[in-house]
Amino acid sequence: MKFMKLGSKPDSFQTDGDHIRYVATELATDIVVNVGDVKFYCHKFPLLSKSARLQKLVATLNDENGDELHIQDIPGGPGAFEICAKFCYGMTVTLNAYNVVAARCAAEYLEMYETVEKGNLIYKIDVFLNSSIFRSWKDSITVLQSTKSLLPWSEELKVVSRSLDSIASKASIDTSMVEWSYTYNRKKLPSENGNSPQWNGVRKQQTVPKDWWVEDLCELRIDLYKRVITTIKTKGRVSGDVIGEALNAYTMRRLPGFSKGMIPNNDIVKYRSLVETIVWLLPAEKGTVSCSFLLRLLRAAILLDCGETERNELMRRISQQLPEATVTDLLIRAPAEEATIYDVDIVHNLVASFMTHISRTDPVKKEFLESTRSPKFGPDASKVLVAKLIDGYLAEIARDPNLPVSNFVNLAEIVSSVSRPCHDGLYRGIDMYLKEHPGISKSERKRICRLMDCKKLSAEACMHAVQNERLPLRVVVQVLFFEQARATTSSGSSTPDLPGSIRALLPGGSHGSSRSTTTNTEEDWDSVPTAEDIKALKGELTTLRLSGETNRNGTAKTDIERVAVSRMKGLAMSKIFSKLKSSKERNGEISSSDTSESPEETKSTPSVSRKHSLS
Repeated sequence: MKFMKLGSKPDSFQTDGDHIRYVATELATDIVVNVGDVKFYCHKFPLLSKSARLQKLVATLNDENGDELHIQDIPGGPGAFEICAKFCYGMTVTLNAYNVVAARCAAEYLEMYETVEKGNLIYKIDVFLNSSIFRSWKDSITVLQSTKSLLPWSEELKVVSRSLDSIASKASIDTSMVEWSYTYNRKKLPSENGNSPQWNGVRKQQTVPKDWWVEDLCELRIDLYKRVITTIKTKGRVSGDVIGEALNAYTMRRLPGFSKGMIPNNDIVKYRSLVETIVWLLPAEKGTVSCSFLLRLLRAAILLDCGETERNELMRRISQQLPEATVTDLLIRAPAEEATIYDVDIVHNLVASFMTHISRTDPVKKEFLESTRSPKFGPDASKVLVAKLIDGYLAEIARDPNLPVSNFVNLAEIVSSVSRPCHDGLYRGIDMYLKEHPGISKSERKRICRLMDCKKLSAEACMHAVQNERLPLRVVVQVLFFEQARATTSSGSSTPDLPGSIRALLPGGSHGSSRSTTTNTEEDWDSVPTAEDIKALKGELTTLRLSGETNRNGTAKTDIERVAVSRMKGLAMSKIFSKLKSSKERNGEISSSDTSESPEETKSTPSVSRKHSLS
């Protein structure tokens, strides 16, 4: 820290209690200056020789007030007046970043100009500020902090603006020119931990990080911080990424619980102002702050009841960066008066805004943006990422027992048009919702399951689905059919024909078959299998003789493949024939052609029977 000593005489100001200051000399004092609740017993000559204001005040004294002056509005109070008084006496006084602004404002109040006496206090302080204080990084910050209690004097004397310019200029300077100390407590540079590609075992001079100044500015109050960041942005030499990092660090430091999504309930006005200011300071460039940070800001803005303008701005920014978000980021708590746990409407609006934004993106620009991403995501990478994100989000909110079916379905339908390669995540969400909401109606169960494309389930998901007691029978059969069709295709065989009543259950209906299901059969397929059904289906597995089944090359399948195929076929046969037979018996529809395909044929030609059931 820089400092300056003024005067050479010993300090002879003495204290008598908390409210009395006097000069210990043989010469009796002849004037009392009242500053606030402190009395200064001084001598007229030293004070009047350097202060034009005291000269004027002394000239107004009369017999009524004797030798007492009252100064109640001097900036800096008794402490600042004492510094000025010591300077008048020539006593030793030390100025530093903590007291120099108060002394400068008090000197201005007392009119200690060069016209009164050469080398007066104002001149000396200005020299100190320009030659030392504003050339020091940390002193400039300390001075700026001290100006808060000295307004409007510090503003009128341009101490604030000069401090701002000093800080902003240093933050904007090329990092190779940074020669002063600074605080930097975050992750080390690669060269500092030996991971730099240029690291050869010899310690080199460390590179100054671009955001070296971020921590030190976190000490400022939000109003001063806003002015500093604005001044830095005005100079135009600091990238938006660094500005974004600064805002992130400041919010983490100044808003307790921000990183955990919890906001203190004390001093709401203060924290609301902080969040609104941070939103206002966000760089205009997309991607300069993470989507996770923006979502935490949105959560804080909701909890603190920030203005609609700030919340809309955050929603706009988040929707543009939604592919970067995580499921945890989206778990925003619903207001206390709501029955649900999470605010699904906000996420719905974010996804809707994202889809609208994507559809309006210029095709050339969109192609360029997509080309910068990993090629494995394809041309619609951002949409696929958001769809997978919402699949994971649905699995989380499905645990909420108060979540309406409409909220779940409406959110899933926004991304239903996005062609993602796998629907395992969506299946997980559907299964979780059915598990937590067993009392929903058949139509609601059917509506939810219609969101899923059974053809896009992995082998593991299919194995789970065919034994899932919560899924309608129709869905189980679809899963079995598509899994068997996939297995048949991979082995080089053609897909066998299905009875029309089975084809009618698959997407696209009967595909031209003359058969169709009756109303009662339709109701059966939408029903949920019981635990007894599942137990019976599992027992069917033991009756199948698939151990000798070979693949296209004639080699035996692995045990894992054999068990998988066995289970698929066993379940299909049991479910299909039991449901079809029961429904037809109720309706008297078992004909000679129907019976010719069932038990007898099954006994005589088991392989043909399995082919017709196509499970």
